[in-house]
This record gives sequence, C-alpha cells and structure tokens, in this order.
Amino acid sequence: MNPHKPENQIDYIELPASDIAGTKQFYSAAFGWKFEDYGPNYTSFQDGRLAGGFWTEIPAPSRGLLLVIYASDLGAAQARVKGAGGKIVKDTFSFPGGYRFHFADPNGNELAVWSESA
Repeated sequence: MNPHKPENQIDYIELPASDIAGTKQFYSAAFGWKFEDYGPNYTSFQDGRLAGGFWTEIPAPSRGLLLVIYASDLGAAQARVKGAGGKIVKDTFSFPGGYRFHFADPNGNELAVWSESA
C-alpha cells in the first residue's frame, strides 16, 4: 500500500483516441494538460490533479462515461475548446450547483466543463 495515494479514489482514467498527436494538441491548447508518450498508440496526461491516458486500442468515440472538467471561467473555457478545434455539442445550461457545457474532442469523445457561474 502506498501511503501517498488516496485509498479508494479514482487515480487514473483512460480514453479512446483515433489520433494521438491531434488529441495532445487539442487538450494542451484547451486546458494546458501535459503529456508523455509511451509508444505510438498511447500517451499519458497530467492535468495537475488527475492523470490518465489516451490510446488507440479501443474505438472512439466513447459515450459510456461523462468526464467533467472544472473551470472558474466557463466562457473562457468554451472559447479555448472551440479555438483548439473542439465542437460544442450542448450549449451552456444550468444544473443544481452551477452551469456547464458539453463538447466533443477531436476523437468524438464527449466531455463537459462546469463552473459555479455562467
């Protein structure tokens, strides 16, 4: 057991990708994520809080799980997503606790970004 790891909490996620280079470019531009490649079909990312990876071994897009990213400025986050080549698939809407929008990354994976205010 690693005493530096939170027990029973999500530690790593993996998402499908059809284009590793395009995926890295998109998430770097939109959210500032850092990447490390492990061969041509896998790259891992660090977002500053959670780590994960993108790989080409499973078909994209994945719609079985919705990953939600927090941003203090929702409008700026939406502009970065669009500027990086993402597609807004659900415009900003309110929900109990805040506001969010959904986007598709270059692989077709649907994710969301939320904030306390629009």
